[in-house]
Formats: sequence, C-alpha cells, structure tokens
Amino acid sequence: MTESTLPAVPGEADPSLGVAEAAVPEPQVVAVRSGMFGAHDGGDTSGYGRLRRVVALPGAATRPYGEWFDEAADTLERVFPAYGDAVEAVVVDRGELTFHVRPEHLVGFCQTLRDDPTLRFEMCLGVSGVHFPEQTGRELHAVYPLLSITHNRRVRVEVSVPDGAAQIPSVVSVYPANDWHERETWDFFGIEFTGHPALTRILMPDDWPGHPQRKDYPLGGIPVEYKGAEIPPPDQRRSYT
Repeated sequence: MTESTLPAVPGEADPSLGVAEAAVPEPQVVAVRSGMFGAHDGGDTSGYGRLRRVVALPGAATRPYGEWFDEAADTLERVFPAYGDAVEAVVVDRGELTFHVRPEHLVGFCQTLRDDPTLRFEMCLGVSGVHFPEQTGRELHAVYPLLSITHNRRVRVEVSVPDGAAQIPSVVSVYPANDWHERETWDFFGIEFTGHPALTRILMPDDWPGHPQRKDYPLGGIPVEYKGAEIPPPDQRRSYT
C-alpha cells in the first residue's frame, strides 16, 4: 500500500483530496429522548416506549474549514473589528457554514455580511426559532439563513439566549423583510426581538397564553366535537409510552 492509498484517519484531512477539508468535530450530545409521542404518564401498549434517540449538535470546526468558508471567515475577521468577541463558534456540518454569534453583536455582524463587497449576503430568508430545553443557559436559538445573490453562496448565523432572558436585537434595520419572520418567532417561541417596530403575535390571538412551538408547551389543546363525539385534548387521551 502506497502513501497515496492510505485510508484517511477519522477527524483528519484526507491527503488524496485536492482541497483541504476541515477535521470532523465531535458532536455535542444534549439529550437522549425516549418514546415517540411525548407522553410518559401511562402504560405503553405500542412498543414505541422502547425507542431511544440521541439528540446531538455538531461541534465547533477548526481550520481549514474547506471550500470558500475560509475566505469568508478571513474577510469577516479583517473587516469586522469585534469578530473575536462576536463569534462564539464556527460550525461546518453537511456542507453548510454557520457562525454562532453573541446577541449584542448580531446587527453589526449581519450588516457586515450584507455590505462587504466580497461577502454580499443581500438576502435574509427569515429567522427560525429552536428550543433545546436541555441546554441550560442556551435554551432558545434563533437561526438566520442568508443568501448571497451576487456570489451564489449561503451561510447561516445562529444566536443562543437563555430561557429567562430571551432577548435578541431585531435585524429589521438590516433586513426589512424580517419584520414578519421575527413576529412569527416571537409568537411561537417567545423570543423578544428588541427594537422591532411592532412586535405582536402574527398567527395566534393576541391574548393566547404561552408560545406553542416550545417543547415545554402543554400538549393539551382545545376540545373538539366531531359528529357529536367529544375528542379530548392530547394530554388527556390514553398514553402510549
């Protein structure tokens, strides 16, 4: 076996590749969940109670990141003076580049991504909320997918905040179309986007209690009547786990 045919060591760059690839980081296990339906207060007659699922997040990548990712990171380090304080981690996973940014630097970071001519991420495709109740102090995440029409590239910016102080600066001043997306994320996850021009619910009624897409939101809903039969809320039905 020659040197060129040696198998790659896990976590190291493959010497046969023409472009340097980032080492594969160890995933971060945040939870091990059981069952399928989310209820745990009754007998299991389905067998799904034996299911076990590991919830793992990709770990921080180390240089070289591969592809054009190093060029983007180098540019940000050069033109955004607070890069070292702003970026908590850079994650490369499944061919995607994600910058984990501290909330106080989010607006300036996004403006740099939009305005620098070598980056030019002109379009923000919205903001998605994610709830990881097992991540103490980082339970709520806001994820911003950005698109560069100029360079045909995509990048993601992610911000994490604690459940008890879920405040993230609004990026509507940089990406005006995010007005509606931030309202939806506030409505469903309870993340308060400070500086938003009119942060009100967008889908649920104004007096609706709680935020329905959080994982700690009660399963119970509004009782439904169908052809005279009463269908109770999910958390009052028979448990299968």
